[in-house]
Amino acid sequence: MKTLVVLALLCLPGFVEAAATDSTAAKAKEKEKDAPKWDVANPPGPWHDIALEVSEGTWMSVDVSPKGDAIVFDLLGDLYEIPMAGGEAKALTSGIAWDEQPRYSPDGSHIAFTSDRAGGDNIWIMKRDGTDPKQVTKEKFRLLNSPDWTPDGEYIVARKHFTSTRSAGAGEMWLYHRSGGEGVQMTKRSNDQKDAGEPTFSPDGRYLYYSQDVTPGSTFQYNKDPNTQIYAIQRLDRDTGETQVFTGGAGGAIRPTPSPDGQWLAFIRRVRGKSVLHRTNVLSGIEEPLFDGLDRDLQETWAIHGVYPGMAWTPDSKAIVFWAGGKIQRFDVASRQAKSIPFHIRDTRKIRDALRFPVAVAPETFHTKMLRWVQVSPRGDRVLYQALGYVYVRDLPNGTPRRLTKQKEHFEFYPTWSRDGQSIAYVSWDDEKFGAVRVASARGGDGRVVTQNPGHYVEPVFTPDGSHIVYRATSDGFLTSPAWGRETGIFVVPARGGAAPVRVTRK
Repeated sequence: MKTLVVLALLCLPGFVEAAATDSTAAKAKEKEKDAPKWDVANPPGPWHDIALEVSEGTWMSVDVSPKGDAIVFDLLGDLYEIPMAGGEAKALTSGIAWDEQPRYSPDGSHIAFTSDRAGGDNIWIMKRDGTDPKQVTKEKFRLLNSPDWTPDGEYIVARKHFTSTRSAGAGEMWLYHRSGGEGVQMTKRSNDQKDAGEPTFSPDGRYLYYSQDVTPGSTFQYNKDPNTQIYAIQRLDRDTGETQVFTGGAGGAIRPTPSPDGQWLAFIRRVRGKSVLHRTNVLSGIEEPLFDGLDRDLQETWAIHGVYPGMAWTPDSKAIVFWAGGKIQRFDVASRQAKSIPFHIRDTRKIRDALRFPVAVAPETFHTKMLRWVQVSPRGDRVLYQALGYVYVRDLPNGTPRRLTKQKEHFEFYPTWSRDGQSIAYVSWDDEKFGAVRVASARGGDGRVVTQNPGHYVEPVFTPDGSHIVYRATSDGFLTSPAWGRETGIFVVPARGGAAPVRVTRK
């Protein structure tokens, strides 16, 4: 009996299909296991070195050492250090892996940074001289960036990226011990599309500051108005667990950066068309603009790696160091003067030649990739379709496609056969003259207009006896002119034209 049951199960289509699927999955898994592991630092294929010599950079995160003797920064995926006064940059990391967002540990002995060297953005630490790199987080999907140290140097906070039904995800702040581990969640995302990031601790470690998109709704939108408020800086009280908006308002607030003495928070706000460096007194809340020569921040866009590159105060809390205009700038708060800190990099980069294929700009013939409204004739001897804006007819099985009409004044859509296969109905469209319902002989020729007024017409179909055409009239659809879009619904009109269409229903 058991044998009969098993045989019966094997005869079921669903069982056979499931068994085949399991077998395919097992083979794929076995093949994946045998495949060589991808190494970010050594991808397959030919590479060659090019010389790099620069004294400017783009979108560089900077940090100042605890003693104020050096600056670390990122440039083109590598990390460099220069003396506080500037000079020749020392490379701390190198290779194809992308390293960014360096932050000194509180004692200055180590640097935390973001890197994809293990196959995705994660948090790493290394000694200050660039040696002994160690991976702190090991996420393979919920990737992390924007590290910052707790004041005791034992833990690192980072932004963890979450996505749902849309690639534009949202961030949460997670805390990790420097030795690694699963991490502890510090903040919860408000939804799956409004971002948060740029975490940083207050000097005493009690507060965690971060920037968050606080625009209304739960979906990410482009072209938001920065003159109102997009981002605000939030502050989590680690003693009470409460989170409050620390600063925001018109122009938003991003890139929170506490001063070492705990009195000030530097941040960036949009003022009309400029991104302006500000500071606010932590106790009084009094805010003041400092410097309006920053590059444009990313408040309107999707900024999972930060809305502006990282910046830092000097240890005496008298100056702020940041990137702007391709340079590393030092802004003295008392004098309100910014001075460039020069750097020079002489290095190499590994690159691969771009993969290129010749593409003919205007070939005489080419293969179309998509056919629309494909229909076989009632007798099965021909096929009808639309491609590249025009209607085509082709004899089956191996005929040569030919245009139904020869005109080039308008586009043709929604072709359909009559029951006897002698006629073809379709709609035309011109951005200035609008649309019409037309009929043409299946043998080819000019299309005859059967509607009296221009409009937005779709989906024509012949009645069974071929005497009339039923079609749908729509409105503008927000992409075309609203003209001739008032009378919508289902209409019927004689196939020979000459009479006004009759509306059957408004829907």
